[in-house]
Amino acid sequence: MKTTSSLHRLHYLDWVRGLGALIMLQGHVFDSYLKPELRSGGAFTFSQFLGGMPPAMFLFLTGITLAFLMDSCERKGMTPRGRVATALRRSGYLFGLAFAFRAFEWAAGLPVSSGADFLRVDILNCMGFSVAALSAMALFRTAERARLCTVLGLAIALLSPVISQIDWTGVPWMIRAYIVPDRHFFGFFPWGAYLAFGVAAGSAIRLIPAGAMDRAMQWTALAAAAAIVACQYLAQAPYSIYAASDYWLNSPAQVLTKQSVTLLMLAFAFVWTQYIAKDGWSWMRQFGVTSLLVYWVHIELIYGRWMWFFKNNLTVAQTAVTAILVILFMLAISTVKTYRAQVRATLLEMGWWFTPKSQRVSGD
Repeated sequence: MKTTSSLHRLHYLDWVRGLGALIMLQGHVFDSYLKPELRSGGAFTFSQFLGGMPPAMFLFLTGITLAFLMDSCERKGMTPRGRVATALRRSGYLFGLAFAFRAFEWAAGLPVSSGADFLRVDILNCMGFSVAALSAMALFRTAERARLCTVLGLAIALLSPVISQIDWTGVPWMIRAYIVPDRHFFGFFPWGAYLAFGVAAGSAIRLIPAGAMDRAMQWTALAAAAAIVACQYLAQAPYSIYAASDYWLNSPAQVLTKQSVTLLMLAFAFVWTQYIAKDGWSWMRQFGVTSLLVYWVHIELIYGRWMWFFKNNLTVAQTAVTAILVILFMLAISTVKTYRAQVRATLLEMGWWFTPKSQRVSGD
């Protein structure tokens, strides 16, 4: 059975990832540079409302790539044990990136850095932990995985308020940070739900024939729009099945709303890359294919010491201009990384002084 071509699949996934990077950049610029007295205004509120989307988007897309990995292992005839081991290696890779990033931030922040900074549970840590937690899904076939991970994502979302109400006294803070909903960390509840939904979506993408993908995206968009309306209705209802629930911390309605918005973005990205932008260069996809680099560099640039004179010191207009400049700067870095071979060749053509000594011709 012919499935959706990898070309367009990667294009629309990269486009969504790039959109997440773009939203993340503007959100962090406003968070770091806007004057404190202006943070009650509409511009900051809207910026941070959008800024809550990228972690959910990145976790969802990580789940999709994990599903692709599991499906590929299955098609290669790997044993169930081998498939699980491969998924755990992906988890280890993500944990390695997480601790490498924290180590870099810790070193860059010396002498005021602390050990707690190194152990902070950030989005990459959550990815590694969630992938490890869902590695057992590699035991199942792709079709089974699509159904099971949908149920698992719903279960994680629905259990999040319950997990918050458990008395975690006596449990080491590191364990709590990886599991319990917290405004300062990315715990498995509720953030792991997005990765589970991503595994379900990635498994479904592998199963959908190429000719049926358009119709699948139409139904995805319709279902997502209906889910957003339903979730907002439930969030505003005067009754709840939970003894206590915080919409911005552990509410299933918030998780499912973000997930539905991400699915709408996915459907739009598919249409855009398939029928409008097609195979040409896209600055949004460019952000997507280098999202890790963008994440790594911009954190130090915006929250580090490089632009200390802007911290909590700009007006709304100044912050908006700064956000645009930061986005353009990150796009330049991203493009140079992708096309560094072509850039180097161009520089070499500009004169011998760009040529390494080992390549210089005698007599130059």
